[in-house]
Amino acid sequence: MSLGGGGGGQMQELQQQMQAIEQEIESLDEEIEEIRQEKTGVDEAVEAVERLDSGDTVQVPLGGGAYVRAEVADIDEIVVELGGGYAAERDQAGAIESLNRRKDLLDEQIADVQEEVAELEAESDQLEQQAQQMQQQQMQQLQQQMGQQDDGDGDDE
Repeated sequence: MSLGGGGGGQMQELQQQMQAIEQEIESLDEEIEEIRQEKTGVDEAVEAVERLDSGDTVQVPLGGGAYVRAEVADIDEIVVELGGGYAAERDQAGAIESLNRRKDLLDEQIADVQEEVAELEAESDQLEQQAQQMQQQQMQQLQQQMGQQDDGDGDDE
């Protein structure tokens, strides 16, 4: 006799769906962390631009862990990434404004991804409830079958 009338296949399918959702949630959590790290970098840039003055000496990264000491010739010549591979020269206030806009966009991205995670968690909760209901139904059917077997065994004596 089968338990649950094919419920095992449905249960396995639910478990696979829940695992897929869990993997997607983990991926989105990693994406949120990457965005937060990018936002931290923007925060640090804003702080640095606010403190800099013309004539200050700074360490400029060259890549590969190499830096060169340089003097800021003109604080109003800051190149800021705009996105999509584009950059623009801004004065100090304009650079700070551009960076703050970027932070706002990163905050929006974080909120969007968090909303997506919340939707997936709700979907996972629903699937988990379905799985629990299926388990309960299977247990009830098993108990009924065992009860019927016990009743049948008593008639033989």
